[in-house]
Amino acid sequence: MAEPSAATQSPSVSSSSSGAESSAPGGGSGSPGACPALGTKSCSSSCADSFVSSSSSQPVSLFSTSQVHDLIFWRDVKKTGFVFGTTLIVLLSLAAFSVISVVSYLILALLSVTISFRVYKSVIQAVQKSEEGHPFKAYLDVDITLSSEAFHNYVNAAMVHINRALKLIIRLFLVEDLVDSLKLAVFMWLMTYVGAVFNGITLLILAELLVFSVPIVYEKYKTQIDHYVGIARDQTKSIVEKIQAKLPGIAKKKAE
Repeated sequence: MAEPSAATQSPSVSSSSSGAESSAPGGGSGSPGACPALGTKSCSSSCADSFVSSSSSQPVSLFSTSQVHDLIFWRDVKKTGFVFGTTLIVLLSLAAFSVISVVSYLILALLSVTISFRVYKSVIQAVQKSEEGHPFKAYLDVDITLSSEAFHNYVNAAMVHINRALKLIIRLFLVEDLVDSLKLAVFMWLMTYVGAVFNGITLLILAELLVFSVPIVYEKYKTQIDHYVGIARDQTKSIVEKIQAKLPGIAKKKAE
């Protein structure tokens, strides 16, 4: 007789326990975004503080890879055109004028725009007798300070590339691999002819034109370009193998 009594009582006990679990906010689910049973303001502030503290340890990237990809592939024509036109005008200005002159003119142009807009809004507020405040107040209140943790993250990321570059320089100049050092010598010899024809600003202009034109052309004619690149790669590989076979040190190293 005791067993039926226990059986009849178990559903009520389980239902009351489940109801207690569901009535507690954020309890029992174990979801990462749940907040404790605090007030609405306290809950939102505590969740925001926990999110900021968890995300502040990760390095913040100014430009993501997808943004750069969309920029050079002209996904947004207005945005890409603005960036391309602005940088091209700056480079052409540097080719015609000195760096000091270009920087001074850019700062004067920016100040003329902001001062004119500031004076215009002040006159409008005086005429309409409104109290809108400073026109750039929203931008002045933006926090642009760089935390020490973010600074160290950027420095650590830069040190990885610097150490890799130093290892590569030591390996090439101390001739760890003879073929790689010869490639560098041939490339530098060709660059002497390039330097005799172009200066640094001209090379930057050509590089920008290539960056904003080659990717979109490659995207349209990918099949044909890959075919000819594969042929050139095979021929280059065969030539390098012939050169390596004639060099005694490398041939002996491969035999071992």
